[in-house]
Amino acid sequence: MMKRPTTVGNRLLAPLPPADLGLLAPYLQQISLKQDAVLVRSGDRNEQVYFPHSGTISFMLDMPNGQTVATSVIGHEGAVGMLSVLGPSRSPTTAVIRVSGIASQISASRFHAAFAQSNAIKHAVQTHTRAVLMQLQHVASCNALHAVEARMARWLLHIHDRIDGNFIPLTQEALSELLGVRRTTVTLVGRKLRASGAVRSARRGLVEIARPRLEEAACEGYEVMPENAKTAPAQPLLKALEPIRVYRSISNVETTRTLDR
Repeated sequence: MMKRPTTVGNRLLAPLPPADLGLLAPYLQQISLKQDAVLVRSGDRNEQVYFPHSGTISFMLDMPNGQTVATSVIGHEGAVGMLSVLGPSRSPTTAVIRVSGIASQISASRFHAAFAQSNAIKHAVQTHTRAVLMQLQHVASCNALHAVEARMARWLLHIHDRIDGNFIPLTQEALSELLGVRRTTVTLVGRKLRASGAVRSARRGLVEIARPRLEEAACEGYEVMPENAKTAPAQPLLKALEPIRVYRSISNVETTRTLDR
């Protein structure tokens, strides 16, 4: 059973004025993000909007031949399904949880209703859209111009920006999906990064990095990205809500529903 949170750790929700956050808060559910679980698949409708407070989620492009490649990653600075406010559409990518954490979830219809009433929420959507588009542009240029070693270093840095500590819980399979390469290639590139000192160890399912060396190994695309995702402080929750939680399970995701007294 999860404890009731006392802070809003998502950088899109945290700056919202109390009245605007109040349009969302009664309908938010706290969920556990389980590593490797899928939040939405390519081609599915976005029925939910997710605001991570911790953990990391990658957006994967699924190719017809079965290969995958990451287009972007988000953590507590972003959201999943938020762009559904632009109009009814199916998800162009698959959202996969790479590092476990927690998130706030709200139905797309509830979020759309709040979006229509709040300029602050509209601004949050604009902020998220700009950030995603910028990341997509940098990833596209990096994939076209840089070697796999530099690309792996960049993805490891992006994920490290969104977690605590120097141990990143990623398997070779997850890295091969992110990079769109075979696992044998991941093994070879991992050896090069260890030889350079950028990766200290790569035990099964856990990669220990040396941040300064990893930054040297990454492409310049990482350096020109905006400030990393670890700078915004969490804000207090609305005390007036005093929510209670009803615990239940949906699929393999533990959820808690926030209800008004």
